[in-house]
Amino acid sequence: MSRPRSPVARSEPLAQQIARNVENDIEAGRLRHGQRLPSSRDLAQEWNVSVFTINEAMDLLAKKGLVVSKPRAARTVNAPDQEVRGEVRPVAPQVVMIGGYAGSGKTELGRILARETGWPMLDKDTLTRFVVEAALEMQGLSRNDRESETYLTKIRPAEYDSLLEAMAENLQCGNNAIVTAPFIREFADESWIRQRELLCRNLGAQLTIVWVYCDADTMHTYVRHRNAPRDATKLADWETYMSGVNVEFRPPVQHVVIDNSVSGGVMAVQARQLIDQLALNGKGK
Repeated sequence: MSRPRSPVARSEPLAQQIARNVENDIEAGRLRHGQRLPSSRDLAQEWNVSVFTINEAMDLLAKKGLVVSKPRAARTVNAPDQEVRGEVRPVAPQVVMIGGYAGSGKTELGRILARETGWPMLDKDTLTRFVVEAALEMQGLSRNDRESETYLTKIRPAEYDSLLEAMAENLQCGNNAIVTAPFIREFADESWIRQRELLCRNLGAQLTIVWVYCDADTMHTYVRHRNAPRDATKLADWETYMSGVNVEFRPPVQHVVIDNSVSGGVMAVQARQLIDQLALNGKGK
C-alpha cells in the first residue's frame, strides 16, 4: 500500500478523531449491532470533550449509516453485517504481524482482520498483561511500569518470546495467525524480521509485516480515551513522550502500511485490501 502522507501541521478536528475511533470499534466488534450508546453528556465525559463535539462525531457516523438516532430514543449502533461471518482459507498458512505506536490502532486492525478471516488473534497485552503485572509487583515495581531497566531487560523479552511461541504453535497446528504488539524495536531490526521470516517459512507459512501509521493528535485522543493505567506516564508528559516517537518510522523490509490517521482511508476498507493481497485461496462459510 502507498506510504501515508506526513502528519498534518494543524490539529485534525476532534469530532473526526472520535468518529474514526468509534467506527473502528464497530468494525472490530467492540461495539455491537443494536447496542445502545451512552448519552451525549456521558460520551462527552468519557472522551473529555464538549457535548457539541460529540454531537458532531455522532452526526458523521449517522451519515455513514453506522449510528441510528431517533427522537427521544438513545442512539444505537447500526452494523447488521457484523453477524455475517466467514472464513478465509489461504493457499498456505499466513502470519500477519502488526506493529505500531501506542494509540495507533494496531489492536483494532487485528480485531477487524480476525473478524473478516476467522483467523486467531494473538495480542501481546491480552496474552501477557496479567502475568507481567504480577512479575513487576514481585520485583517491587508498579504493575504499570513499562520504562524501568528491569521491565525492559527481563520482562519485555519474555513477553515477546511468549507471543511468538503462541504464533509458532498455531502454525504447527496448520492455523493462520494475526499477531499484534508494538514491535517498535523488533521492526527496526532487519535481522530480527529475517529470523521470523525464516521461522515462518520453515513451518510452511508466509509472514506479512504490517505497520499502522497514525498522526500524533489522533494517537493522543485515543490514548487519553482508553485511560489505561500503563499510559499514565505518557499522558503525564505527552510532549516528552512524543519527542521519542518517529511517526515517519517504517520497517526496513517489505511491508504494508495501514493509515489510521483521520486523513487516511477507512481502516476496515484497508484491512480488506490487505486480505486480498495475501494470495488467498477463497472464502467459505
